[in-house]
Amino acid sequence: MVDLVIRGGTVIDGTGGDPFEADVAVAGGVIVEVGKVSARGVEEIDAKGKIVTPGFVDPHSHYDAQATWSSRIVPSAWHGVTTTLIGNCGVGFAPCDPENQGLLVKLMEGVEDIPEPVLTEGLPWNWRGFPSYLDALAARPYDLDIATQVPHAALRVHVMGKRGVDREPATPAEAAAMAALAAEGIRAGALGFSTSRTINHKTRDGAHIPTLDADEAELSTIARALPGGWLQVISDFNDAGPEFAMLRRLVEVSGRKMAITILQRDAKPEEWRQIAGWIAEASRAGVPMLGQVLTRPTGIILGFEISQNPFLGRPSYDAIADLPFPERLAALRDPELRARVLSETCADEVLRRRVSRWDRIFPMADPPNYEPSPEDSVAALAARMGRDAADLAYDLLLENQGRTLMYRPLSNYTYGDLGTVHDMLAHESTIVGLGDGGAHVGILSDASALSTMLTHWTRDRRGPRFSLPWAVKRISRDSAVAIGLDDRGVVARGYKADLNILDYDRLSVRVPEVVYDLPSGGRRLVQRADGYDATIVSGVTVYRGGQATGALPGRLVRGARAAP
Repeated sequence: MVDLVIRGGTVIDGTGGDPFEADVAVAGGVIVEVGKVSARGVEEIDAKGKIVTPGFVDPHSHYDAQATWSSRIVPSAWHGVTTTLIGNCGVGFAPCDPENQGLLVKLMEGVEDIPEPVLTEGLPWNWRGFPSYLDALAARPYDLDIATQVPHAALRVHVMGKRGVDREPATPAEAAAMAALAAEGIRAGALGFSTSRTINHKTRDGAHIPTLDADEAELSTIARALPGGWLQVISDFNDAGPEFAMLRRLVEVSGRKMAITILQRDAKPEEWRQIAGWIAEASRAGVPMLGQVLTRPTGIILGFEISQNPFLGRPSYDAIADLPFPERLAALRDPELRARVLSETCADEVLRRRVSRWDRIFPMADPPNYEPSPEDSVAALAARMGRDAADLAYDLLLENQGRTLMYRPLSNYTYGDLGTVHDMLAHESTIVGLGDGGAHVGILSDASALSTMLTHWTRDRRGPRFSLPWAVKRISRDSAVAIGLDDRGVVARGYKADLNILDYDRLSVRVPEVVYDLPSGGRRLVQRADGYDATIVSGVTVYRGGQATGALPGRLVRGARAAP
């Protein structure tokens, strides 16, 4: 007997090859046979008419805090993810001495929209150095595997204190100290080093992330010291040519692969093509670089129950913004307050464009449409009804006991469709990521973006689509290889038995919902999916029909893994 046999499924094995019908046998957490399996399993799953895929690998999440207090890494685990990489964008909680804990909490509160009380109550702080942080993670079982990166901001705060927070240049000695700590983290099991160079990453008070303008000498000193792993970077590319040239030099001097976030920005809608071209050119020249892209727009969700809504910045709304939601909702229903809010404007032009551009705000259906047409916007709906757009939006947001949500695409949507994202996904030098699971919990829920790869891009889209085998490969094998975990992402003998069984016709992403399940009763958006019949980690079924089985076979992954 073997531990598990999946019978008669249509296997899409993660290599991009054609589907084929086969049984899959698992023993000891490893796939031992794919074909006609005569052995019986302690557990057997009838997968006739279903799709069997590798478990999905998510290279860009932020469960650095959640993984210290919860064994369930949701919502990612609800979307077929069996391995996720945390510690992205230079933010995290280790290394950290007690006197700097508040600084890292403040930074994560702003950059990743995780409320301070949640972090203060939830983080156990049973570590100081990065190795002891890994020990803390290793002591907890999970519903998926977790891999880590050493975050640059934490290193700067740890080594430089307030000087690091204030973005002062590191001295050679300070850079060397950061380099030694980063190398220590890699040797302890981290899969890379991450940094952020974007003005979008700020504390709640508006201070920029400590790593924003770290100079090349500091970055080069760290990169050269790394004994393994990759470099993960997000940058604004304000001066794209010199910035990319600097990043390429980091790869050249270190020998480490680099993954760079790629987004389409409205102000420079075609610049991403230039950057992606430079990445491809570098890779062809033997300088390993990758672009990391999302399967849909990067955007925010608007609603009265969550962090942002179209009436932020209007004085009458701001006066009630901090009330508990039931009291805030009651106030919003008051006709006099409603009239005052609608008569006002937001003085902050940037915020106003972000949350009140009615031609780019769309009511969220169930399932959500992440490629909405212009005629679906609040502006278009209001025009057809002969109403003011703000007036209509206010009423729509009050529906469903004030829990109606709206979607605001911010990047990757300049032209009002996802043609650009199609080209990003198809590019020779990109991998799929940027779902940010565990972060931005009050304004988005993009951990579901891997499910969007399967539903929208292989089945539902009106425009050009991709084949299902190609899409599965992109979110399993390609990502696994990119982050150095070559032991997974393929349904074949000898590979780690991380698997999904999909009811492809039923596969669907649900509308996000607000839950209050974080420490201190903290609020977050989560998003479930239909059509995941089973998710299996290390040969153990962790979810059946979207419901947890109670099994927690997932573990911290220390270091790169070779293919079988």
